[in-house]
Amino acid sequence: MIGRFNWAGVVEFLPQLATGLYYTLLISVVGLLIGFILGAIFGLGRISKNKLVYFVSSFYIEVLRGTPVLVQAIWIFFALPLIIGYNFDSITAGIIVIALNSGAYIAEIVRGAVMSIEKGQMEAGRSLGLDHGKTMRYIIWPQAFKRMIPPLGNQFIISIKDTSLLSVILVPELIFQGRLIAANHFNAVEIYTTVALFYLVITLSLSFILRIVERRLDIQ
Repeated sequence: MIGRFNWAGVVEFLPQLATGLYYTLLISVVGLLIGFILGAIFGLGRISKNKLVYFVSSFYIEVLRGTPVLVQAIWIFFALPLIIGYNFDSITAGIIVIALNSGAYIAEIVRGAVMSIEKGQMEAGRSLGLDHGKTMRYIIWPQAFKRMIPPLGNQFIISIKDTSLLSVILVPELIFQGRLIAANHFNAVEIYTTVALFYLVITLSLSFILRIVERRLDIQ
């Protein structure tokens, strides 16, 4: 009946939505872990004095930040296999998309955090007899990483929401599962509202955890 919504009927679809939530979190977590490694490499490369390293890092960052996630997903899933002769399954393609995209943004987070450390810290390390690498590892990086935590948390939230775009390449995440259910059972209001609540719970939980971490580490 118009104006009445069968919220109780959503319960039977919770297992399917839970499957979508699993893939959403899987792709987000694995993608961000890889993205952090890429971000650390290219972020440090962005402040390197080596011109080739600087150029490659800048090219990666600008290309990935300058194109929409949706375009990247379509290109990696449909176009890249035609070039390399290998087809990715949708889950792998989704992880690659999140990893590459988040890596570009994390690279700028890393660059900004490292450059925010006073130059005197590097000089102090060298005065203690540490070479450049050890000074970065034991003095600069720990301080910079502490400052990265708030923006890294924000990037995690953004990447989780970006996974909703991966339904276009048939990744069975939350939006994909919601669309299947709504199309087959004509309960779009209930299903899409439930999907939105799933995302809201995830992002609010991450925000809460992030605030606790910031307080404990006394991040300014």
